[in-house]
Amino acid sequence: MDSLFFVPLYHIKQHYIMSEEKKPKKGQINIELDEKVAEGTYSNLAIINHSVSEFVVDFVSIMPGTPKSKVKSRIILTPQHAKRLLKALGDNVQRFEKAHGEIKDYEQAPLPLNFGPTGQA
Repeated sequence: MDSLFFVPLYHIKQHYIMSEEKKPKKGQINIELDEKVAEGTYSNLAIINHSVSEFVVDFVSIMPGTPKSKVKSRIILTPQHAKRLLKALGDNVQRFEKAHGEIKDYEQAPLPLNFGPTGQA
């Protein structure tokens, strides 16, 4: 990973503490990342739904030749957090492309109309 950029999903200054002996100063937060979460989850499809009060992003991994896939992770955001995430992603894509060149977005076949969440809220 070349760089680490934070998505400010709330208005508290974020800060990683490298040693447990150090305590966060006022206005800082100690963020822990356990090994399982640090492994991450691969996704090649995101399904986004929204209501008046929230955005729901489902991350899916679709493998070639498999007729069925499962949601691997779901993130629920307030509309304000979704907008901040959109801006942060845009900023990071610009930084990435400045350092590594333009990201090519290859056209893919559309998903079947029956693909997607089937539950109702």
